[in-house]
Amino acid sequence: MMMCRLGCGSALIPVAVLLTLSFFVLVILQKIESKNLKLFGVAVAVLLWLSAILVLSSGVYLAGSARPFFRCPMMEMMKGKRALMDREQAPGMPMRSGMPGAEKQR
Repeated sequence: MMMCRLGCGSALIPVAVLLTLSFFVLVILQKIESKNLKLFGVAVAVLLWLSAILVLSSGVYLAGSARPFFRCPMMEMMKGKRALMDREQAPGMPMRSGMPGAEKQR
């Protein structure tokens, strides 16, 4: 769970990249004289801001949610093995002969 929270905090890196790109788009717009190109540049900057807001809000949501965004394959495999072991050694059931401690129970 902690790894997910740390991974969600890395949403700041794409947000910083998007905002830096929008800054440079706006700086370049100051030097352009074509009105149509300026309008296109403003539209690109607004889209970059919106995508930065989307990435940041999804990172905040994932960090605050109780369930992880992704499941670790290793953890899923360990849960499956643990459930299998619990089923094989249920309380009250005799232990199999090849397992440690089987001699003690007989």
